[in-house]
Amino acid sequence: MKPTTPINPLRFKILICSVLIFGMLQGYAQEKEKLTFGVELDVLPYITGGYFGAVWARKGHFGGRALYAKVNMPDFMVPDGFTDNKINSYALIVDYFLNENQTGFWFGGGLVLWDGTITSNQKIETASYQSFLLNGSVGYLINLSNRIYMSPWAGLSLRVAGDDDIMVDNQTYDPPFFNPELSLKVGIRLN
Repeated sequence: MKPTTPINPLRFKILICSVLIFGMLQGYAQEKEKLTFGVELDVLPYITGGYFGAVWARKGHFGGRALYAKVNMPDFMVPDGFTDNKINSYALIVDYFLNENQTGFWFGGGLVLWDGTITSNQKIETASYQSFLLNGSVGYLINLSNRIYMSPWAGLSLRVAGDDDIMVDNQTYDPPFFNPELSLKVGIRLN
Protein backbone atom coordinates (compact mmCIF):
# COMPACT_ATOMS: atom_id res chain seq x y z
CA MET A 1 0.00 0.00 0.00
CA LYS A 2 1.35 3.41 -1.02
CA PRO A 3 1.74 5.90 1.89
CA THR A 4 -0.36 9.01 1.59
CA THR A 5 0.97 12.54 1.91
CA PRO A 6 -0.78 14.52 4.65
CA ILE A 7 -2.89 17.44 3.46
CA ASN A 8 -1.51 20.84 4.38
CA PRO A 9 -4.21 22.24 6.74
CA LEU A 10 -3.78 25.83 5.51
CA ARG A 11 -4.11 24.86 1.84
CA PHE A 12 -7.16 22.80 2.72
CA LYS A 13 -8.72 25.84 4.46
CA ILE A 14 -7.97 28.02 1.42
CA LEU A 15 -9.64 25.45 -0.84
CA ILE A 16 -12.72 25.28 1.41
CA CYS A 17 -12.96 29.10 1.54
CA SER A 18 -12.71 29.25 -2.27
CA VAL A 19 -15.54 26.76 -2.65
CA LEU A 20 -17.67 28.71 -0.15
CA ILE A 21 -17.04 32.08 -1.84
CA PHE A 22 -17.91 30.75 -5.28
CA GLY A 23 -20.86 28.82 -3.83
CA MET A 24 -22.27 31.97 -2.23
CA LEU A 25 -21.88 33.86 -5.49
CA GLN A 26 -23.59 31.00 -7.33
CA GLY A 27 -26.50 31.27 -4.90
CA TYR A 28 -27.11 34.79 -6.17
CA ALA A 29 -27.32 33.50 -9.76
CA GLN A 30 -31.08 32.92 -9.40
CA GLU A 31 -31.65 36.65 -9.20
CA LYS A 32 -32.07 38.97 -12.19
CA GLU A 33 -28.40 39.89 -12.60
CA LYS A 34 -26.18 37.40 -14.36
CA LEU A 35 -23.35 35.63 -12.55
CA THR A 36 -20.23 35.69 -14.72
CA PHE A 37 -17.16 33.48 -14.52
CA GLY A 38 -13.69 33.90 -15.93
CA VAL A 39 -9.97 33.39 -15.75
CA GLU A 40 -7.10 35.85 -15.76
CA LEU A 41 -3.34 36.10 -16.01
CA ASP A 42 -1.03 38.71 -14.55
CA VAL A 43 2.01 39.72 -16.60
CA LEU A 44 4.44 40.46 -13.72
CA PRO A 45 5.14 36.86 -12.63
CA TYR A 46 5.82 35.89 -16.27
CA ILE A 47 8.32 38.76 -16.62
CA THR A 48 10.28 37.40 -13.62
CA GLY A 49 10.25 33.81 -14.91
CA GLY A 50 7.21 32.59 -12.96
CA TYR A 51 3.53 32.21 -13.72
CA PHE A 52 0.07 33.23 -12.50
CA GLY A 53 -3.46 31.94 -12.82
CA ALA A 54 -6.76 33.04 -11.28
CA VAL A 55 -10.40 32.04 -11.50
CA TRP A 56 -13.16 34.46 -10.63
CA ALA A 57 -16.93 34.82 -10.30
CA ARG A 58 -18.73 38.19 -10.36
CA LYS A 59 -22.23 39.54 -10.00
CA GLY A 60 -23.20 43.18 -9.97
CA HIS A 61 -20.71 45.20 -7.96
CA PHE A 62 -19.03 42.21 -6.28
CA GLY A 63 -16.65 39.46 -7.27
CA GLY A 64 -14.42 36.84 -5.76
CA ARG A 65 -11.07 35.52 -6.98
CA ALA A 66 -8.90 32.55 -6.09
CA LEU A 67 -5.37 32.70 -7.44
CA TYR A 68 -2.02 30.99 -7.51
CA ALA A 69 1.26 32.58 -8.57
CA LYS A 70 4.89 31.56 -8.67
CA VAL A 71 7.05 34.67 -8.43
CA ASN A 72 10.83 35.01 -8.66
CA MET A 73 11.47 38.27 -6.80
CA PRO A 74 13.92 40.53 -8.64
CA ASP A 75 17.19 40.92 -6.72
CA PHE A 76 16.67 44.69 -6.37
CA MET A 77 13.66 43.84 -4.15
CA VAL A 78 15.64 41.40 -1.99
CA PRO A 79 17.81 42.66 0.94
CA ASP A 80 21.58 42.82 0.41
CA GLY A 81 23.27 39.51 1.09
CA PHE A 82 20.38 37.42 -0.30
CA THR A 83 19.21 36.20 -3.70
CA ASP A 84 16.83 33.72 -5.36
CA ASN A 85 13.74 34.69 -3.35
CA LYS A 86 11.09 32.44 -4.90
CA ILE A 87 7.49 32.62 -3.73
CA ASN A 88 4.47 30.40 -4.28
CA SER A 89 1.51 32.63 -3.54
CA TYR A 90 -2.07 31.53 -2.79
CA ALA A 91 -4.80 34.15 -2.35
CA LEU A 92 -8.52 34.62 -1.87
CA ILE A 93 -9.68 38.10 -2.85
CA VAL A 94 -13.04 39.89 -2.77
CA ASP A 95 -13.50 42.67 -5.33
CA TYR A 96 -15.88 45.63 -5.45
CA PHE A 97 -16.58 47.40 -8.76
CA LEU A 98 -17.87 50.97 -8.79
CA ASN A 99 -19.77 50.08 -11.96
CA GLU A 100 -22.41 47.34 -11.83
CA ASN A 101 -21.28 46.11 -15.25
CA GLN A 102 -17.79 45.38 -13.79
CA THR A 103 -15.82 47.91 -15.81
CA GLY A 104 -13.82 50.91 -14.69
CA PHE A 105 -12.46 51.24 -11.16
CA TRP A 106 -12.41 48.29 -8.78
CA PHE A 107 -11.10 47.73 -5.26
CA GLY A 108 -10.02 44.41 -3.81
CA GLY A 109 -8.87 42.90 -0.57
CA GLY A 110 -8.15 39.50 0.85
CA LEU A 111 -5.89 36.92 2.41
CA VAL A 112 -2.57 35.75 0.97
CA LEU A 113 -0.20 32.90 1.85
CA TRP A 114 3.40 32.95 0.65
CA ASP A 115 5.45 29.74 0.67
CA GLY A 116 8.93 31.06 -0.05
CA THR A 117 12.53 30.00 -0.36
CA ILE A 118 15.59 32.25 -0.22
CA THR A 119 19.33 31.80 -0.64
CA SER A 120 22.22 33.88 0.62
CA ASN A 121 24.73 35.33 -1.84
CA GLN A 122 27.09 32.52 -0.74
CA LYS A 123 24.58 30.08 -2.34
CA ILE A 124 25.38 27.26 0.07
CA GLU A 125 21.95 26.79 1.68
CA THR A 126 18.38 27.55 0.76
CA ALA A 127 15.90 28.29 3.54
CA SER A 128 12.10 27.93 3.41
CA TYR A 129 9.61 30.28 5.05
CA GLN A 130 5.92 31.16 5.17
CA SER A 131 4.28 34.57 5.34
CA PHE A 132 0.61 35.43 5.86
CA LEU A 133 -0.49 38.74 4.37
CA LEU A 134 -3.50 41.03 4.07
CA ASN A 135 -3.80 42.49 0.60
CA GLY A 136 -5.47 45.65 -0.65
CA SER A 137 -5.51 46.64 -4.30
CA VAL A 138 -7.08 49.03 -6.79
CA GLY A 139 -7.34 48.79 -10.55
CA TYR A 140 -9.18 49.84 -13.66
CA LEU A 141 -10.87 47.25 -15.91
CA ILE A 142 -10.96 48.04 -19.64
CA ASN A 143 -12.95 45.84 -22.05
CA LEU A 144 -11.07 44.95 -25.23
CA SER A 145 -14.05 42.92 -26.52
CA ASN A 146 -17.17 41.26 -25.08
CA ARG A 147 -15.02 38.54 -23.50
CA ILE A 148 -11.47 39.88 -23.21
CA TYR A 149 -10.31 42.65 -20.87
CA MET A 150 -7.19 44.15 -19.36
CA SER A 151 -6.80 45.73 -15.97
CA PRO A 152 -3.79 47.75 -14.79
CA TRP A 153 -3.62 47.60 -11.01
CA ALA A 154 -1.55 48.43 -7.92
CA GLY A 155 -1.63 46.87 -4.49
CA LEU A 156 -0.04 46.64 -1.09
CA SER A 157 0.22 43.53 1.05
CA LEU A 158 0.94 43.78 4.76
CA ARG A 159 2.67 40.85 6.42
CA VAL A 160 0.66 39.94 9.53
CA ALA A 161 2.16 36.59 10.55
CA GLY A 162 4.68 33.97 9.53
CA ASP A 163 8.27 32.97 9.99
CA ASP A 164 10.76 35.52 11.33
CA ASP A 165 14.55 35.42 11.70
CA ILE A 166 15.10 32.85 8.95
CA MET A 167 18.66 31.53 9.13
CA VAL A 168 20.45 30.92 5.84
CA ASP A 169 24.26 30.59 5.57
CA ASN A 170 24.83 32.31 8.93
CA GLN A 171 22.69 35.28 7.90
CA THR A 172 19.22 36.20 9.10
CA TYR A 173 16.47 37.01 6.63
CA ASP A 174 13.33 38.81 7.80
CA PRO A 175 10.50 39.05 5.24
CA PRO A 176 9.39 42.66 4.70
CA PHE A 177 6.27 44.08 6.36
CA PHE A 178 5.21 46.12 3.29
CA ASN A 179 5.03 44.42 -0.11
CA PRO A 180 4.01 46.79 -2.92
CA GLU A 181 2.84 45.47 -6.30
CA LEU A 182 2.12 47.00 -9.68
CA SER A 183 1.13 45.05 -12.78
CA LEU A 184 -1.34 44.37 -15.57
CA LYS A 185 -3.96 41.61 -15.64
CA VAL A 186 -5.48 40.16 -18.81
CA GLY A 187 -8.70 38.19 -18.46
CA ILE A 188 -11.36 36.25 -20.32
CA ARG A 189 -15.06 36.01 -19.44
CA LEU A 190 -16.18 32.43 -19.91
CA ASN A 191 -19.94 33.11 -20.08
